[in-house]
Amino acid sequence: MGIISEDKIIVAIVGSLGIIFTWWFFLFKKEKETAVEKEVDIIVSGGYSPEVISIQKGKTTKINFIRKDSTDCLSEVVLPDFKIRKELPLNGKVTVEINPQKSGEFGFACRMNMYHGKIIVK
Repeated sequence: MGIISEDKIIVAIVGSLGIIFTWWFFLFKKEKETAVEKEVDIIVSGGYSPEVISIQKGKTTKINFIRKDSTDCLSEVVLPDFKIRKELPLNGKVTVEINPQKSGEFGFACRMNMYHGKIIVK
């Protein structure tokens, strides 16, 4: 019958905390939703801010993407459900107009699908 060494206990505790944090981060982290009436500016810098917007079904909404990050991946935004793909010039503003006719959640992402955002239509 062996004694468990101190380093094995520390590794077990740190590993357990890592698993708990990962589980919380991916399953329970609540996204902050920004309600939009007619127009919103989304800053593109290391991702999208705001990352989640909510808009009204049947109303035209202008989404202004303002790219501040020189990362090549973020040089384009893709809204597949709306069949929109737009180049985003550095320090420029590109406006996308959508008029969704159905409720639901619709994603958008960078050209490499590494950074994501969401449009919630209510």
